[in-house]
This record gives sequence, C-alpha cells and structure tokens, in this order.
Amino acid sequence: MTYDFDTIIPREGTQAVKLEMLGTYFGDKDLLPLWVADMDFATPDFVLEAIRARAEHPILGYTLRSEGFHQAFLGWLEQRHQWRAEREWIRFSPGVVPGLALAVQAFTQPGDKVLVQPPVYPPFFGVVENQGRQLLENPLREEGGRYHMDFDDLERKAAQGAKMLLLCSPQNPGGNVWRPDELERLAQVCQRHGLLVVADEVHADLVFPGFRHTPYPSLGEAAAQHSITFMAPSKTFNCAGLGTSLAIIPNPEIRAAYDKHLHNAHLHFGNIFGSVGTQAAYEQGGPWLDQLMDYLLGNLDFAEAFLAEHAPQVKLWRPEGTYLAWLDFRQVEPDGKRLKELLVGRAKVALNDGRSFRGTGEGFARLNLAHPRAILAEGLRRIAEAVANHPLENRPSPTQT
Repeated sequence: MTYDFDTIIPREGTQAVKLEMLGTYFGDKDLLPLWVADMDFATPDFVLEAIRARAEHPILGYTLRSEGFHQAFLGWLEQRHQWRAEREWIRFSPGVVPGLALAVQAFTQPGDKVLVQPPVYPPFFGVVENQGRQLLENPLREEGGRYHMDFDDLERKAAQGAKMLLLCSPQNPGGNVWRPDELERLAQVCQRHGLLVVADEVHADLVFPGFRHTPYPSLGEAAAQHSITFMAPSKTFNCAGLGTSLAIIPNPEIRAAYDKHLHNAHLHFGNIFGSVGTQAAYEQGGPWLDQLMDYLLGNLDFAEAFLAEHAPQVKLWRPEGTYLAWLDFRQVEPDGKRLKELLVGRAKVALNDGRSFRGTGEGFARLNLAHPRAILAEGLRRIAEAVANHPLENRPSPTQT
C-alpha cells in the first residue's frame, strides 16, 4: 500500500496545540505553524481502525493492557532495533514527559542534583526545577554542525553529588543519533558516580539512512541496571494525543519504586484507545514508517537545498534522526529576541525559539520538517524573504565555540 503524505489536512477546530497556542506563545495567531513536534500527516489508517473498532463496543469501562499490547512492543524492539527486551521489564507511562517527572519524583529528593545536557527539549528543565530539584547543566559542545558530549565536564558535574542524568536520545533539537561509543562512555561515567540514567527515546524510530539508534539499556547489563528508558508510538505514528508510552526498567528494585509512584498517582490504567492504537501501530506499522522516512528524507533534502540557494546565511544542521531541523540564524541575527521578532513579524512563521532549549540555543530556531512539502516550501520561502530584507543580515556571527 502506498501512503499519502502530500495532502494538506486542515486542523482548525481540532484543538491542535500548534494552532491554539499561537497567540499565547507568539502574540500572533496568523502564522504558519512549523513548531510543535507532531506531524501534519494523517495518523495511520490501521491505528484509526483499531480505535474505531474498540469504540463500537458500548462500554468504555476500566480496562487493562492486553498481553498482545506488550508483545507487539517487544516484537517492534526486536524487529526495528535488533534488541530483545524482557516482558517483565515493561511498564506503562501516560507519556514520556510524565514518565520523566515520575522518575524524578521516585528517585530523587527535593534539593538533589539532576544533570541535563542543553540545548535540549525544554520540558527536561521543568521536570527538575518545578519539583524542587537542583539542575546541573552538562552543555553539549558544538563541532562541525553536530553536538558532542563534554565528558570531562560531565565527570566534574557528576562528582558534585548528582543523583540522575536525563538523556535525550536521539537528541532534540540537534538531531544527533548517539553512537554506541558515545553512549558507552556516558554509561561509564554514570556508573562510576552512581547516577541513574533516565532516557527519553521517543524519537528512536525516526532515524535517517546511515544511522542506527542504540537503546540505552542494550549497551549491556551494567547500563541496563542503572536505567529507565521511555519510548512511545507518539512521534513515530503521529498519535501523541493517545497519551500512551512505555517504560523499560530492567532493574527489579527500580521497577518496584517506579510502580509505587505510578500507582500512588493512579496513572497505571491509561486509556482504552491509547492501548489499542499502540498495539496496532507496533503490529502493523513497519511499511508505513518506511514510507514516512522516505518522505521525511525528501523534505530534509529539499529544505537543505532551498536554504543553500535562497538563504545561505541560514545554516541547517542536518539531523541524523527525528523530523526536526535545527536552524542556525547567527549570521543573520544572533540576538534571540530580535530573531523571534524577525520570524514572527516579518516571515510570519512559528518556529520553536532556540533560547527555550538553553545552552547554545541563542540565535537558533527549530523547524518541524513533518509537513506536506507544499507547506514546508511556503515556510521556507517566507523565511528566505524575511532574511533577505533583514537589515542585520550582514552582521558578523559571534565567536563560535
């Protein structure tokens, strides 16, 4: 079956965050929304059909996730990531970010230090700071249009008594698909200092040709025993609204502590449609995902070529995974506030502000590539036109580290 990713699907009236929150975040509702990380492609038919079939039953009462749900996920891990996990390791989470928050609650105390690696997905900061924990930053180093972990700094920060490290893998917003040697070195530092690694691997399935995602606990027994890994169908199959994710917890003591917090908050039931939709996605989603990645690769190539021709001052960091492009506007406008004014006021596009990712995010913006190509082309056209007319376009870029 051939799937359609070109049709433009109106989302007005669906309470879509990327539309409803434009005024709140940007002060302007009349923008082309290229920001929130969900896709503007139809959720796969097999996911929707599974949900419709369950909705035909007249009772939507308390339900459990079936054994088929768990086996579908385990089979997906083995098929797509060449890793065989154990059934007893798998636990439910009502979402990856809620899972991160639960992990912080369960395994740290107020005042404890938690490491993050900015620039990174903004909720990483909130799940630490909003719960009264102390944020320690281990900034990623920029080199050759790619981020690299600073292991010397990590060693120093870990030695300051950190309890946990939040790992973003693949990395958002830079698009890194961390190599096994990078993850192994990270694991060694964390094991040496007794850090629990909590990995957000929600983009694990979205990897471009030439790269391969390595699940953190697949590194070996030592890594598995000091980790919690969150995965979900939400990004892969454009079903974030189902609120269904999975936690992989090989260590039985860590698993028991996680269970306690999940059950204390009465979050363990999940929802009926999330369960059946997730099972259908992992049972039937391979061919759809393959076609999606072909289309996303085409969008990435198109965006890179378009900017190179029409706005060469804007540097696109070519992602190894995710459907997110990290755009470097520092040769155009290194000041983050003025850059936002340029993109919103002149280009009339909504991109994620690089400053919200902290670290070296100033002068960057994150572009969502997962749109029909006509929408992406219009967004890029607007950006190029705004850049060409920007009075500071020839300002020298700041010294880069």
